[in-house]
Amino acid sequence: MSRFLDMVDDPSHVKKLTLDQLVKLAEDIRSELITTLAKTGGHLGPNLGVVELTLAMHTVFSTPKDKFVWDVSHQTYVHKLLTGRKGRFGTIRTTDGLSGFALRSESEHDCYGAAHAGTALSAALGMAAARDQLKTDENVVAIFGDAALTNGISFEALNNIAHTTKRFIGILNDNEWSIAKNVGAIATYLNRLITHPRYNRLQKDFERWMRRIPKGELALRLGHKAEEVIKSAVMEVALEQTEENAGSDGRGGWGSSLIFEEMGIRYLGPIDGHNLPLLISVLEYAKNCDQPVVVHAVTKKGKGYDVAMQHPEKLHGTGPYDVKTGVAPVKKTAGPPNWQDVFGQAMVRICQRDNSVVGITAAMPTGTGLNILEKALPDRYYDVGIAEEHAVLFACGMATMGFHPVCAIYSTFLQRAYDCIVHDAALQDLPVIFCMDRAGLSPQDGPTHHGMFDIAYLRSVPNIIAMAPKDEDELVDMMFTATRQKHPAFIRYPRGPAEGVKIKEEPQLIEIGKAEVLQSFNNSGGRKIALFGLGNLVPLARATAEQLKAEGCDAAIINPRFTKPIDAGTTEFFGRAADLVITLEDHVITGGYGSAVLELFSEKRITTPVLRIGWPDQFIEHATSVNHLREKYGLTVQSVLDQAKASFSGEHLEPIPVTALA
Repeated sequence: MSRFLDMVDDPSHVKKLTLDQLVKLAEDIRSELITTLAKTGGHLGPNLGVVELTLAMHTVFSTPKDKFVWDVSHQTYVHKLLTGRKGRFGTIRTTDGLSGFALRSESEHDCYGAAHAGTALSAALGMAAARDQLKTDENVVAIFGDAALTNGISFEALNNIAHTTKRFIGILNDNEWSIAKNVGAIATYLNRLITHPRYNRLQKDFERWMRRIPKGELALRLGHKAEEVIKSAVMEVALEQTEENAGSDGRGGWGSSLIFEEMGIRYLGPIDGHNLPLLISVLEYAKNCDQPVVVHAVTKKGKGYDVAMQHPEKLHGTGPYDVKTGVAPVKKTAGPPNWQDVFGQAMVRICQRDNSVVGITAAMPTGTGLNILEKALPDRYYDVGIAEEHAVLFACGMATMGFHPVCAIYSTFLQRAYDCIVHDAALQDLPVIFCMDRAGLSPQDGPTHHGMFDIAYLRSVPNIIAMAPKDEDELVDMMFTATRQKHPAFIRYPRGPAEGVKIKEEPQLIEIGKAEVLQSFNNSGGRKIALFGLGNLVPLARATAEQLKAEGCDAAIINPRFTKPIDAGTTEFFGRAADLVITLEDHVITGGYGSAVLELFSEKRITTPVLRIGWPDQFIEHATSVNHLREKYGLTVQSVLDQAKASFSGEHLEPIPVTALA
């Protein structure tokens, strides 16, 4: 059976379809999303929710001339299907396949790349300002979710829009979810707005009225009549609400729906984000508006797929699944727990024993494992929304009152709060604990989610303690140790299954800055090679040592544990005793742990060559698996052996270039 999707190879084809055909195209797209992502995995729920919205955008606007700037951009799968990437859609988030996010190098229709929240409004405003400078006429459309409004950058942009340009279109895609249920006053405000009975009745009347207006008269009549009607009705509702909530002075309460209007931005909505005719009409009006506009579209995450609507968090981003049930067709085999689950369970045990410990997440309860704490001890759990800077400052405030707050934030997301780490946590020497999940690769998500830079961006900051566990038992020891410190403490660990090591009944304190010698030299003769394997690369160090032993070398294995302060005594001892030192880290080489060793050797005048193994000084692409990327970039036993041999022969004293390893 032919599909309308098969006939769409370019956005211009969308414009040629009738309304009935667009509705059928929407059905085809949902079917394609559900069946394809069942094989590859991906961001299912968000994309099912924006099918009609994306179709309406491509009906009204013309990319690549017009610019679509997507916040986070994990909801661009429909956009990809409509912009010439349909034939490669089955490769999404796989090795050499399509990215799961907007990517400028992938298509001319992707004008801006992103994967973190809160970026769209500022970037789109920059484009609009550039357009005005160039005196061109393209439209700039920022598509942002309600969760992005918990991010401070979004409000910085909103504050500046009306002052900067007269032509700007924002689309607020309101589905009440980011990954988890949205929290905070903004989410509550939007929810009350779209569920208020009087406003709901008003909007239904508004939609019926709009359908009767000839398209040519829509802008004039909507601008002169409907806006006044809506504003007055909304203000009446708002005043009633504020009187109920705040007393006779009329202050407080949820206020008017015109939060955007107060910033000089015309507000249209809320409208049904799955009503194609209405979406097209409102976007046509916004396109011709003479001042900045925000269109508030209410959508349903997972629309058209019952399982996704019933489990929006579970099927936000998913691996392969069975289409009928929405669950993985093959049960997960027994194996080690994931690192984040080890962390979450340890948080419960620590909180039960220590009343000074609380957990803080920035809208990632399940991803970080703090959902376990939320369920067990909800009064010790805080979700601040997508607001990493606020999370860190909030934790600093608690720390001044005698608490040990634990900020569970992905390594790549903690980058956003760097100033707060320096200016607030470190400068004031506050005992905030940072547990950085996804340190290292997040393979299918790609460079926006790889935690490659935390060692480098933390090493130069005074007062901090930075650690990396080799296994889950050591992670728990490090968490316990951090709660006994009076300084900011950082613990980095990777995504995925831990090592399968049994966790002790009682955690133990680790001496700060003390490495663990797992295997010393046995003086058996042959070249002495000291392998410093950081964190999750200890297994690579062990496997490499076995191969070196088989080739007649005497290998020592050191688990550094700390990237700040490093164990100067142990590092110097093995540096002087070895013929070659090899550092291994799941981090970019530039500024990483190996660089710390080189700095120490320079200070101590140790001339032993250092071979640094890690990720090259570039952004690493996405791929199906961690193993593929390690093979490609030389983080394997064979590659380490080859580079060690080359060092001894005098060919190289630094890692072989990637091109030489390919």
